[in-house]
Amino acid sequence: MKYEVEKLKGEVKFSFTFDSSEWEEQLNKAYLKEKSKINVPGFRKGQAPRKIVERMYGKSFFYEDAINGAIYDGYTKALEEHSDVYPVDEPKVENVDLKDGGLVFDLTVTVRPEVKLGDYKGIEVEKVSYPVSDADVDAEINKTREQGARRIQVVDRAVANGDIVTLDYKGTVDGVAFEGGTASNQELVIGSNTFIPGFEDQMVGMAKGETKDLHVTFPAEYHAKELAGKEAVFTVTVNNIEVKELPEVNDDFAKEVSKFDNLADYKADVKAKLIEQNDRRAERENENSLLTKVVENAQVDIPDVMIEKQIDYIVSDTENQLKYMYGGVKFDDYLKYAGLTREEFRANNKERATRDVKSRLVFEEILKAEKIEATEEDLDKEIQPLADSAKKSLDEYKKTMDHNHLDYLRNEALMNKLVAFLKENNVFTDKAEDKKPAKKSAKKSEDKKEEEKAEEKKPAAKKTTAKKSAAKKAKDNE
Repeated sequence: MKYEVEKLKGEVKFSFTFDSSEWEEQLNKAYLKEKSKINVPGFRKGQAPRKIVERMYGKSFFYEDAINGAIYDGYTKALEEHSDVYPVDEPKVENVDLKDGGLVFDLTVTVRPEVKLGDYKGIEVEKVSYPVSDADVDAEINKTREQGARRIQVVDRAVANGDIVTLDYKGTVDGVAFEGGTASNQELVIGSNTFIPGFEDQMVGMAKGETKDLHVTFPAEYHAKELAGKEAVFTVTVNNIEVKELPEVNDDFAKEVSKFDNLADYKADVKAKLIEQNDRRAERENENSLLTKVVENAQVDIPDVMIEKQIDYIVSDTENQLKYMYGGVKFDDYLKYAGLTREEFRANNKERATRDVKSRLVFEEILKAEKIEATEEDLDKEIQPLADSAKKSLDEYKKTMDHNHLDYLRNEALMNKLVAFLKENNVFTDKAEDKKPAKKSAKKSEDKKEEEKAEEKKPAAKKTTAKKSAAKKAKDNE
């Protein structure tokens, strides 16, 4: 078997020639593979000689399997001998012909594109930070207060903003009830803007047990197209009115919701946790900014097939998330709810897929250029927290893992080493506004002017004193 290699833009073309003896060998391999399935009168099944089979069914009976075998053998050998060729799709078979008693054909395959790295070391990246204020601490504590809130029934007044109202309602458009417009004992927080604009405002002032018609208009962009922009009447009855009472923030509250005996220590702990949380968020964003800049600096012409395959992955990943994280929602049902076709979903994700593929190619090129590899020790560091969580030793836990999980964690370890390398070789700078000196107040400027005036007078005073000292010394010498 002989072949020639031609490198094209984004592709490699292999032109193969099998001489007559090599073609005969492929035909015989096809016969041996298929003969057990062949029935020929006068022979036991699978025992008929090849020439008898060809005489009965035609000389071309084994051609298809023989050609496929030649394609497989030729392509496998070519890839083994050209380790620099990285196919990203199945090869396209062309120009198949039986010539001079042998076989010729071409295989054209799309290959991994060349990546031209830009600057990935010595880059300056503006870093973000998220300082924690007293207001942030108070907001976090208020979340805990909300969890411990009591609901108290209101008996001495009408509905007001902030009340929790239990109500019955029936909606009609042009006097006709519509789907989803009727409910009993529905809870609503007045002022939450949960219902149609104007609905909650008109409930303010209603008394418990009162029934009232509310006149509203559905928004023009309402999700139910048949109701969009329509005027409606809701007949509403108030069944109950409640208010939420939050616990007072004091030492007793701190003891109840934390391990601390006083409010000051509890607040300090809340602040420390928020700082840790914000620092992790800032670190993630700073790393992503660096990685984005490194990718943007590189140049690569991505084949369409790689983008389409990445979109396939996004579709599959979305299906799995819907299945395992959202109670088994089907992908087609999700598309229907979102008002999208499969084609529109794919088109909407093309930019993301392109970015994902480019990032992967650029990172692989940097790993190769810098000879960064994940060792078994690096892999063990990824596995150890999982083993600890399962309360098993590292070796025990590794025995329970399949190859796919190990490969995933090995890639995680490799990516972590790449991120660490890039962080070490690039610079995070403060935002420009953080570097600006604080503006001096008018008062400080005036004070400075007064100081300068005072300084201007000082040399003259020193000079006078020096003259007096010299005169005194001369008098003493007399």
